[in-house]
Amino acid sequence: MSYFASALVALLAAEYLMATGYGYPTAAIAAPETLVVVHVVAIGWLSLLMCGALFQFVPVLIARPLYSNTLPLPALGCLLAGLAALLSGFLQLAGHITIGFGFFPVAAVLLATGFGLAVWNLGRTLWAARPLPLSARFVVVGLLSMIATVALGVVFAIVLGGFSSHSHFLDVTAFGVPIHAVAGLGGWLTFTAIGVSYRLLAMFMLGPELEGRSTRGVLYVGATALATAIVGGVAAICMDGNVAAVLGGAAILGLVALALYARDILYLYRVRKRRTIELNSRMAAVALLNLMAAAVLIVVLLALGRLGRHAGTVVFLVSFGWLSGLALAKLYKIVAFLTWLECYGPVLGKTATPRVQDLVVERRAIKWFILYFVAVWAAAAALFFDGALLFRVSAGLMGLATLGIVIQLVQTRRLADVNPALRLPRGVRRPRLLLTRIQHA
Repeated sequence: MSYFASALVALLAAEYLMATGYGYPTAAIAAPETLVVVHVVAIGWLSLLMCGALFQFVPVLIARPLYSNTLPLPALGCLLAGLAALLSGFLQLAGHITIGFGFFPVAAVLLATGFGLAVWNLGRTLWAARPLPLSARFVVVGLLSMIATVALGVVFAIVLGGFSSHSHFLDVTAFGVPIHAVAGLGGWLTFTAIGVSYRLLAMFMLGPELEGRSTRGVLYVGATALATAIVGGVAAICMDGNVAAVLGGAAILGLVALALYARDILYLYRVRKRRTIELNSRMAAVALLNLMAAAVLIVVLLALGRLGRHAGTVVFLVSFGWLSGLALAKLYKIVAFLTWLECYGPVLGKTATPRVQDLVVERRAIKWFILYFVAVWAAAAALFFDGALLFRVSAGLMGLATLGIVIQLVQTRRLADVNPALRLPRGVRRPRLLLTRIQHA
């Protein structure tokens, strides 16, 4: 819960910054102010959320306990401190911080340590469960992409901090930002989310576990696309090759993988046993449609030769329409499920208990999800058509919707919507807001 809470604070902060006109599109896409917003979203919101989710769900994917329950706390501390140092470095570049402290090297050490602890914990957990189920193999590829993302970020940090002038490092810093973005958004965040979504959607909709040729195709073609972009892209930079051609080939493979994924998810929705779909699965479907819309937009812009001009729109739609939309939808269910398991799991069968669905009120929450997605679409359109004022208004509405969803999550943790007669039977205590303690049988 501490990871989720920290991540949601970062999301609200990013939306506030965008609403006030801080960063792109008011500033250039490569400006330090834009980089502040980008990394608040990528590290503070999406990466913290993904780490917290994986600590909870990797054991579910492989039916084994987490290697260490103590490592997540120091990892969180390093990640938050590293993010603060990184943002301070960007503010220093922008002239807002004038002291001569080397923030970038400190950020590189702290972030590498934090992500390293997370990879070690999750990696040891996965290693003990070989051979891995298919959904867990997506997580492995995602973790490898996270390592690549962090490695590239460390190179950027030591160059920007003036601690290295190695020619290859300078070239990677100058031309490697698209590879860094592909590794982070495409590999670490999207590919991991795809793998986890296979299991979560099947679990929450009572659907079959997909492990057929199509799903394996998503894994193998997607992993090949990422390897081509990351390994091939860095090699092309260091060997004076054609980076654009390498990334173009990777993009084609990535689009094939997304097409196969879309086919799988449509099949999963069609054959589900739970006919009435809960709010989290309906909103996840909207997020998946946003991912497909981003893929179509990439194809169209590539055909028109205008992808570079509208790259900000594509990144925004992937970050907020797909990843953030899916994350908020699944958080709505995950928080309720963990709270129910913490409170009522130990007394199940001993006394009357509410259902998981009794902890939430969907008809009240749905308006915030609708507002969020409508605001995201309006903001994406504003970016595409250079409407800076509309973008700021839309970002403000995104923040309002996010705050509404956060309030729903807090009410769930407080058991505010549970029937008073069932809320706190003997043996049940009200859960703490930021810490979940599950008693295992």
